[in-house]
This record gives sequence, C-alpha cells and structure tokens, in this order.
Amino acid sequence: MTTFNPQKTVSLIGVPTDIGAGTLGARMGPEALRVAGVASAIKQFGLTVKDCGNLSGPANPCQVAVNGFRHLPEVVQWNQSLHDAMYAELKAGRLPIMLGGDHCLGIGSISAVAKYCRETGKKLRVLWFDAHADFNTATLTPSGNIHGMPVACLCGHGPKELVEIGGFSADRPALNPKEIRQIGIRSVDEGEKRLVHDMGIEVFDMRYIDEMGMRHAMELALALVDANTHLHVSLDVDFLDPDIAPGVGTTVRGGPTYREAQLCMEMVADTGRLASLDVVELNPALDVRNQTAELAVDLIESLFGKSTLMRATRL
Repeated sequence: MTTFNPQKTVSLIGVPTDIGAGTLGARMGPEALRVAGVASAIKQFGLTVKDCGNLSGPANPCQVAVNGFRHLPEVVQWNQSLHDAMYAELKAGRLPIMLGGDHCLGIGSISAVAKYCRETGKKLRVLWFDAHADFNTATLTPSGNIHGMPVACLCGHGPKELVEIGGFSADRPALNPKEIRQIGIRSVDEGEKRLVHDMGIEVFDMRYIDEMGMRHAMELALALVDANTHLHVSLDVDFLDPDIAPGVGTTVRGGPTYREAQLCMEMVADTGRLASLDVVELNPALDVRNQTAELAVDLIESLFGKSTLMRATRL
C-alpha cells in the first residue's frame, strides 16, 4: 500500500561529484543507484518517475585546503546547480530525489527545499541520517573537506558563498536548528560537539538509540509532523553499519542494523509526508558487488511504502 498520490511524479537528479569528500569515488554513486534499479523500485508504487539525468560541474582538482576549505569554488558551483534543479522540480509539483555525490550537496538540496517551504508557507522538518554531525567549520575542521560542513552552512555558519545559496544569509539562514533532527550519529569532532550543543540541534546518537530504541528515537524525530509539514530526508549511507554497507568513504563501526534502518524508513513512510530526499556518499569504488547501492534502493522502497502487511498511515 502506498502512502503517496499515484499522480505524483518523482524526479531523479544525479549529481556525480566527490568534490567535498576526502576519498574519491562518490561521483559514481548516481549510476550505481540506477544500476541497482532505483527507478523501477519507485514505479512499483504507481508513481511516475522522471529521470532528469546528471548535472554537470567542475572536476575534482584534488587540492589541499585553502583558508580551511577544500575546493570551495567548485563546491559552490555544484551546489548552486543542484539548488536550481531541486527548486525547479519542487515548483513543478514533483518529489525530487538527489542521487549523490558526497554530502556537501545537502547545502544545495536543502537550501532549495527551505526556499520552497518559505514561499509556500510549509513547515520544514529535515531528518539527517548520518554517522557524522556534519557541523564543522573552517576553524574546527581537521581536513577542510566540505562534506563535513553542510549542516553548519545551512544554519548560517560557513563561507558566505555557500550560506547565501537560495537567497539566504548568516542572519537569515536556510535552516533553523529546530527544523533538523540528526539520527545515528556516532562520530563528532571535538570542537564540533560544542557547536552542535550550543546550536540546540536535536541529536539521536547511537548511545541514545541503544538505550531507548530506534522506535522511540524516530517517534521523537517525527513529533509534530502534520499535513502542513514538508518532510525532507537526507540519507548518508554511512548512517548504516559498515558490515551491511561497506561502499562508503567514511565508515564508522556501530551503526544501525538492517532492521533498524528499515524501521526508520517505514516510520517516515507512515507519515505520508515525505516530500524530498537526498541519497549521498555511496562510493561504488569501495563497495562489494553493488550491495550498498542495492541496500540504499531497498531503503528507498520502504520510504515509499513497502511493508510486510497493510498498515494504517498517520494523518
């Protein structure tokens, strides 16, 4: 049973770059997801799928950090292009799925969603499934890799060129920290911990999940989601335990199991409010027979309503 209007069109936007990452290979993620059958997986729910193809942008120059940022001009170009593409699909009434690419692309994706929500009067809720908090800054980052900074940039703590994508500013950022919930976190740099705490971001780290259970964490993460909520899921595949998802450049042991991850997606589907999606950090160069891509597609199926039994949906 699908929780989605069968007239709804889902748009796939490939963003083949690893410009913000420290390991090469995520640029191949969009094609791996297509090979794993992402389009046909969504079509089975009666939805129309529009594959927009891949965006184009600068190559990865593999340079060292400058003033705390690696590849800032190139990251800006990719994210601006993605912002424009996501915003166009949202304005056309479609549900966009960004096929990454590394997680620096969350800046372009979510800034487009935030802009759309402000124009339409929708409440925004972002679920950030990740092993990392991604709240580094130029002064905190040990690497300069911008895929560790997207949440900070979206909350107004980053270089002007990234903070202002979508017409936002440091004083009026794309995201209010109260609009985001982080789930599965288990690797946070020392300086980053203080900033996440000071910003008041609601984080369900793996200790919380171990103690309280994934169901309880997700109930809190989805609290107050209603008919006027635009629910955006940003799924970094390193959220998953590397035993089941080896195809990522920044594996962290001790992540959610297959069933815990499926429960997360099923509970999102039960709300019927999913309106946009990122799937990022899939690195086929590190995968085993495309198993991580296939698992990601499996999770996408659950997001769109795959379940063992017919269940009532939340209103």
